[in-house]
Amino acid sequence: MTEAPVGSDFIRDTIRRDNEAGTYGGRVQTRFPPEPNGYLHIGHAKAIVTDFGIAEDFDGVCNLRLDDTNPESEDVEYVEEIKADIAWLGYTPGVTVHASDYFEQLYAWAEYLVEQGKAYVDDQDAETISAQKGGFGTPGVESPYRDRTPEENLDLLRRMRAGEFPDGARVLRAKIDMASDEMWLRDPVMYRIRHAHHHNTGDAWPIYPTYDWAHGQSDAIEGVTHSLCSLEFESHRPLYDWFLANLPLESAPPKQREFARLELTHTVTSKRRLRKLVEEGVVDGWDDPRMPTLSGLRRRGYPASAIRAFCEATGITRTNSRKAIEELESFVRRDLNATAQRRMAVLRPLRLVLTNWPEGQVEHFEVVNNPENADDGVRSVAFSGELFIEADDFAEVPPPKFFRLSPGREVRLRGAYFVTATDVVKDASGAVVQVNATYDPESRGGNSPDGRKVKSTMHWVSAEHAVDASVALYDRLFTAEVPGAATGEALDDLNPASREIVDAKVEAALAETKPGEVVQFERLGYFAADPREPMLFHRTVGLRDEWAAAQKRG
Repeated sequence: MTEAPVGSDFIRDTIRRDNEAGTYGGRVQTRFPPEPNGYLHIGHAKAIVTDFGIAEDFDGVCNLRLDDTNPESEDVEYVEEIKADIAWLGYTPGVTVHASDYFEQLYAWAEYLVEQGKAYVDDQDAETISAQKGGFGTPGVESPYRDRTPEENLDLLRRMRAGEFPDGARVLRAKIDMASDEMWLRDPVMYRIRHAHHHNTGDAWPIYPTYDWAHGQSDAIEGVTHSLCSLEFESHRPLYDWFLANLPLESAPPKQREFARLELTHTVTSKRRLRKLVEEGVVDGWDDPRMPTLSGLRRRGYPASAIRAFCEATGITRTNSRKAIEELESFVRRDLNATAQRRMAVLRPLRLVLTNWPEGQVEHFEVVNNPENADDGVRSVAFSGELFIEADDFAEVPPPKFFRLSPGREVRLRGAYFVTATDVVKDASGAVVQVNATYDPESRGGNSPDGRKVKSTMHWVSAEHAVDASVALYDRLFTAEVPGAATGEALDDLNPASREIVDAKVEAALAETKPGEVVQFERLGYFAADPREPMLFHRTVGLRDEWAAAQKRG
């Protein structure tokens, strides 16, 4: 058995001790158990990297188990997307299974607990059962049906299984201790009646297990050794252990261990809230690039390798915290800087006419595709006497410290020539619609012929050779660092200006960009080609590393 090649954390230390003691015969098996009731998000990425990464470190296996115990909110679409997200992150499950694959065994074990006098059928409704739970320091109230005989309970359970009773008429509860300090041990519900169609089992079951009844037992059926959960399940652990301790298992039961979940600033990861954004049309779908879903991040151009590296860097701890979204973006930017090819695009075009350019002349310049990777080679970019530049790269009356183009000022056009603005053309409203300029023929390639210096280098696109593109620019989906902190409702902090789509002019090479490919628009940021709509680009991240700057400020 190979020891983990990375630093220690409390989960890996637990596994090492179990291996040394021979608890599971040296085996390490984990599982990733999402409920297929929505798309996976960035928080799930942390769990995926943890579950699969730890298994890999110990030469073990990690299964994908769809926790499909709630048929009313689950769908095959979510199942398939979960599989796709895991594959995109670079992981391959040992097997892919469903909690519903174990419904027969779970039910058989439920009958076993009834026969042992450790479970009973309760006729009370959910509100009454909840009210009787009591609170910390206050014992719960025992159900009036708690003392039914095993024979009566078994008969009622089998009739529940046969579909004899309507929804909500009865539940099966574990018979543990209504006075326990552990709230989850106060006779938790194991089965509810739900006459609902299930995406995997059809109409075979009118009763469905709760998460707590299905989870640990599914772990045991599969042979999981270490069941890794986020911290909110720590309070469930006594119940997890109680169920396993009271069943006739043939091998050592799995161990549940909890770690801090991943939260980001300006982000929500509640599936309920994310679903509301989708259903109310606030976003275009689960894969909207503003969403923190893995499909949304993928569509926006986030590399899987950057997400994995970020999740690994957050570490495995037992303290919940909220990471700055700028930190994640720094991982994305670092990855793309090494891999993304450079292109020129003008998002808010302003026409620049070189009045001394020879009529009809077209030149071509060789431009490096990626300064970080010489193997990416160079490309040929056309240059003519009419160009597009960014509107904000020109100021008729320049403010202080404005070094870009203005009347009488000389600037460098990236890889091409020095140009000097002379005058402007305005429309009826007085807005500048064209800048006239002259170019220095001796400065070809953007080189100074006599050593004179300019303070600005600007990107450009030849108007004759430009291609039209739509570019989606994104701001935070939520304005507050912690959405809902002020009002209690995260959706109150939605940013109404989270997306702007502009009509851009881009160099012809961008028409050859593959769906999903990310390129750097020079001076503007990294942009991903939409996987479905041609010539639509999503801004992945800008060029400025806000996280690195914050770290330097200390």
